[in-house]
Amino acid sequence: MPDATTRSGGTATAAPPAVALRPTVAVPVPLLTRAGLVARATLVWPSPYARLALLLLLLAGAATTVLILDPQRYLTQGWPPQLGGFAAAGVFALAYGVCTVAFVPRPLLNLAAGALFGSALGLTSALAGTVLGAGLAFGLGRALGQDALRPLLRGRWLKAADGQLSRHGFRSMLAARLFPGVPFWAANYCAAVSRMRALPFLLATALGSIPNTAAYAVAGARASTPTSPAFLVALAVIGLPALAGAALAWRKRHQLRGR
Repeated sequence: MPDATTRSGGTATAAPPAVALRPTVAVPVPLLTRAGLVARATLVWPSPYARLALLLLLLAGAATTVLILDPQRYLTQGWPPQLGGFAAAGVFALAYGVCTVAFVPRPLLNLAAGALFGSALGLTSALAGTVLGAGLAFGLGRALGQDALRPLLRGRWLKAADGQLSRHGFRSMLAARLFPGVPFWAANYCAAVSRMRALPFLLATALGSIPNTAAYAVAGARASTPTSPAFLVALAVIGLPALAGAALAWRKRHQLRGR
């Protein structure tokens, strides 16, 4: 082993001790403070009222597009011949969802589904379009309209409806779908503005829309035979829930006013 000394003029001198280098530890430094992150997020995500304006613009554009395309012509001219069976029903379900976001009344779409595809396939397509349209409206309303509209819930009726949807979302939405007194689009955006969760909303929409959707699909499929028992039963299923919903709303009006 070599000696740790050096010789200078015949005299042995000790070499200076080696200095151990300490490893450098990188200390993470936050690139942005909390305030900076908030400011950056504000620049990326516009203000609540800007988002609300974007929502209104999207809805107006969707409604205008539906009016220009004139989808009811398919009832007289027939569905495009290159589509048939389940493929045609799937495309119709997509168009159904977009049309409901654009405020096209669901009864017309349900009748069209029955007339184009018959009772069973028409019901399946219309129900899929119902859930799709409700989900689209809920997502748009929650992302673009909730922050701007919640501070405006000051009236008794609005506060009562908001509280009911926020606390008892599933059963409230199920009742709204079973009793067709509330417009489809209004229920969607009211649920989006409230604190109701998405899964109960979609589940209640799917279950609650089955009777009414089935009745309209059967009526559309049997429209050529208006005296048939199936058509008459469908009319009864359509009319009775509407009367029951009106009676329930009349009975509950004093409770809503008292809150």
